[in-house]
Amino acid sequence: MKRVLATTSLLLSTSAGFVSRPIAETATTSQCPPGNPLQISSATDSAPADTAPRAAAPLLDGFDHHSDDRLPYSKDGYLSWEWSTHHNPAFQEALKSSDSPDKKRYQTCYKVNYVEMGGGPADAEGGDKPVLLLVHGFGASAYHWRYNIPVLARKYHVYALDLLGFGWTDKPVQDYDASVWRDQVVDFVHDVVLDGGRRRRDVAIAGNSLGGYTALFASTDERLADVLRGTVLLNGAGQFRDPDATPAEEEAERPNPIIESVSAAIQRFVIACSFVYTKQPMRIAQILKNVYPVTADNVDRELVSSIHTPALDPDAPEVFFRVITRKGRGEQPLVDDLLRELKTPLLLAWGREDPWIRPAAADKIEMLHAEFHGDNGGSDGPSWLQRVDIDAGHCPHDENPVAVNKAILDFAEKVFDVTSV
Repeated sequence: MKRVLATTSLLLSTSAGFVSRPIAETATTSQCPPGNPLQISSATDSAPADTAPRAAAPLLDGFDHHSDDRLPYSKDGYLSWEWSTHHNPAFQEALKSSDSPDKKRYQTCYKVNYVEMGGGPADAEGGDKPVLLLVHGFGASAYHWRYNIPVLARKYHVYALDLLGFGWTDKPVQDYDASVWRDQVVDFVHDVVLDGGRRRRDVAIAGNSLGGYTALFASTDERLADVLRGTVLLNGAGQFRDPDATPAEEEAERPNPIIESVSAAIQRFVIACSFVYTKQPMRIAQILKNVYPVTADNVDRELVSSIHTPALDPDAPEVFFRVITRKGRGEQPLVDDLLRELKTPLLLAWGREDPWIRPAAADKIEMLHAEFHGDNGGSDGPSWLQRVDIDAGHCPHDENPVAVNKAILDFAEKVFDVTSV
């Protein structure tokens, strides 16, 4: 693994002007004023304030998700949410001298790109539709749900966001760990989906790969307990407990669970992703086709562009390097522990031809879930499990969207307990 990372660093440094920078040398981001956290743009210190979400891309103005199954591609992103968070370089520096620095003193605003579709009342009484929140995988963006958002939005209110460091969301140069993306998802639900707590809505979270681990992590967070109704993992990443590990090893700081879970496969991915930063779209297409083994034709120009364009951000190579190599100091629980804490139904929609995260991982999740929550014979517990194997690779939602959409819709009907939305 170390040899692969070293090779990747060399590729990035020689081919894309990559220079690993300490936190202290990074560009500053806008600080959120106390009591008014969402009024400063994080693009630059001198940028004008942006207090409202960015208008939808013009190409969505005439888009009808009731008749069109594919989200139009926007090279500039879609909507924008200002995320006020303590996850920033200053807070990470403070952690070096204190185990519990005051998070309120280290607030920063980051712009987060997202897509929203299917809003409106669910019935004649004007009740809100249940919400499906979609979380992309490593190196992707909200656009990766292009074949899912329009179809799911015919029945539910659908959101898809770009995780920090990816897509058209800001890419701060800082250390990354699982708690960053968990908090981003939890805060997005509170600020955007629930309108700052002013709306009461049922929510289910679905994620692919890194987004799957993020969805599972967020689903165990008590801040979502009152609204969360289900969790969907599509070839979700994450590290399992080593049955041979000693108690001391269990207590030691664990490596990035996303990277560890993919093992040798992620090593190939690390090297392959370096081509993103050498700005070679043909290379990106080759990489993607390796994980679209059933329907490689779905790797088209727009999908490649949705990965290539954000990678042109000058900070993208450094962020990529930090995501891959840094452990961070936030929580990075094992999948075992998250499954034990899960209190919502769980759907596994697994691409059975995935060369990176094999179906054996889904088998392991099923086994652990049964151990923690009982056999699935009846679905009467707070967390029951359903599994649907998909004829696809690592990204089943984009390679076989028809099957994935059906699996999610069937699951949503059960967890939301609705049939007439």
